[in-house]
Amino acid sequence: MKILWVKAGGLVPPDIGGKIRSYSIVKELAKTHEVTLFNFYAAHSGDVHSGLKGMFHRVVNLPLPIATNRGIGELASFIRNVFSSSPHTVSKYCRPEVKARMRELLASEKFDVIICDFVVAAAAIPWEVGCPKVIFTHNVEALIWKRHFEVSRNPVWKMASWGEYQKMMRFEKHFLNKAEHVLTVSEADRAFFSDFVERSKMTVISTGVDTNYFRPDNSQEQQKSLVFTGSMDWMPNEDGVLYFMRSILPLIRREIPEVSFTIVGRKPSEKLRSAAASESGVQVTGTVDDIRPYVRDGSVYVVPLRIGSGTRLKIFEAMAMGKAIVSTTLGAEGLPIRDEVDISIADSPEEFSRKVCALLRDAGERRRLGSAARQLVEQHYSWSSVAAEFDEVLRRVAPSSSARETELPAAEKASALRA
Repeated sequence: MKILWVKAGGLVPPDIGGKIRSYSIVKELAKTHEVTLFNFYAAHSGDVHSGLKGMFHRVVNLPLPIATNRGIGELASFIRNVFSSSPHTVSKYCRPEVKARMRELLASEKFDVIICDFVVAAAAIPWEVGCPKVIFTHNVEALIWKRHFEVSRNPVWKMASWGEYQKMMRFEKHFLNKAEHVLTVSEADRAFFSDFVERSKMTVISTGVDTNYFRPDNSQEQQKSLVFTGSMDWMPNEDGVLYFMRSILPLIRREIPEVSFTIVGRKPSEKLRSAAASESGVQVTGTVDDIRPYVRDGSVYVVPLRIGSGTRLKIFEAMAMGKAIVSTTLGAEGLPIRDEVDISIADSPEEFSRKVCALLRDAGERRRLGSAARQLVEQHYSWSSVAAEFDEVLRRVAPSSSARETELPAAEKASALRA
């Protein structure tokens, strides 16, 4: 099968949840299919996307002049987009030069199926092209913005979040209905989309983890230590960590004063660094080459998220390392976990604190939870098995792929070739 995989935001390094999921699945698909990767992302130093060319049949990389931090450049971009009908993330990535290059590619080559990786990339695809299109949704993007609106205490950010929620809701409804098939990463996401998309055209794809890379090792576990991992430039992660330090950590320290907390992840903001600096025993690492030593050393892995959608790969990674985990319901949303069997769920600050303290005091219970967690992911959630699910869907969506033609209308094809 000839697959065109369209990705906004870059694919490597696979250092955040969505990129890890996409990279792991498309790498497996490329072993048995002819995959062309069309990849557009913010230009940055140390770009390693050229290294993908040996992995796929063809790679089209389009680095773009996009602000990559939450500074003045990103704020100015957000403000400029306030009166646009498109969500900010869509306007940021799906630029005219991206759409033009996409048309050139489709004018010169035929594909059996187009994978739109994250719904944002949908705006770069000419939907009149006559082959099946599958949208791979890693989240309900509108729901993330709705949850930002619900938890924000800043009136300006609250208003901006509401506007993005409304735009993204319209955007998701439009393109998910246009697609031949929609892939979600959880039953919760499919249930949300089923309000406006036929359930028969949606399939849930499991979350996976590399169980050979993430393995249990309790030899250096530090007593009374908590750890969180995640990209700190993703706003739900920063919100969750700040919430934890403000509302939960003080309650834990009433019971266990000497507890430490390590926050591991790239690009922490000055706001987060300042908050951590004011707390004793809190460490912010910033970017690290390998998160495993930090997860290994922690007594309890915490996921205090209040915002988000999709599934959190960080939980599967910690489970694969046999760690005892305390998460909010939303933090573990969409994952096949069971409270008090292979993870501990708590939502109020008081309950979260109580469960963390109980695990810090009980090494045996930490081992029991961690062992059950490892067993679950090891048996059912390798990336090869997840890719097999993905492959099965593609074969259903494009059953007569060898006979299909992926062409633009004649006039548009001629125009694209002249460009």
